[in-house]
Amino acid sequence: MRNPSPLSLLLVAACLAPAARASEDPDARIVSAVQKSYNFRVHLKGDAIQVTSRDGRVTLSGSVANEFHKSLAEGTVLSVHGVKSVDNRLLIPSSAVPPAPDAWLVTKVLTALRYHRNVDASALQVSAHDGVVTLEGSASSAAHKALAEDIAQNVDGVQSVKNHLKVVTTPPGRSLAEKIDDASVTAQVKAVLLAHRGTHMLTTRVKTHRGVVTLQGEARNAAEKELAARLVADVNGVKRIVNRMTVAP
Repeated sequence: MRNPSPLSLLLVAACLAPAARASEDPDARIVSAVQKSYNFRVHLKGDAIQVTSRDGRVTLSGSVANEFHKSLAEGTVLSVHGVKSVDNRLLIPSSAVPPAPDAWLVTKVLTALRYHRNVDASALQVSAHDGVVTLEGSASSAAHKALAEDIAQNVDGVQSVKNHLKVVTTPPGRSLAEKIDDASVTAQVKAVLLAHRGTHMLTTRVKTHRGVVTLQGEARNAAEKELAARLVADVNGVKRIVNRMTVAP
């Protein structure tokens, strides 16, 4: 077999150079990381989101199902390496806005439940009437049933919870910790802390590296600091927590 000539090697290199430069473009990497993130592939897959980046400044345009999706999209992008800022132009169609307080409450409860690894939100049915939330469906254990009730009970606006979940023992599923990127974990952690009435007022800084979440900020007391860590520990993709929050004097 004849060896390739120097001229042919130069031609191949010339053809590959543009592709190599494109793959090294920081903005292209940012857009790719956002689009491939767990949150965009799973939680936001039904939304029509366009992502562009210029010099690390990302613009989100299109439409999403609700305010929580809009916030999650922005939070995920802000946690991607290389992003300097986010211009969130996502729109929420008027037809997607819940017409009544109870409908909005159901959306808030479902959003609070979906980021927890020990709560299968797809196995739950949530309804609400005058602030009273009813949970129906199944849970994999009594502890997980109680966890779902605790999460729902602590959503702002919920007066009480009727927990009709049935405990159905199922084989343990594969952990999602290795599958979820750090940007998605960070955004989910922030969403969980914001949804819980015991931690939504905290100014918490969240960083994630290979599934290890570091919490910083100030808690009003030791119980609040412990609550934040306990809630974060159950978030999908969290492997370990480094709780560096301080307690106010």
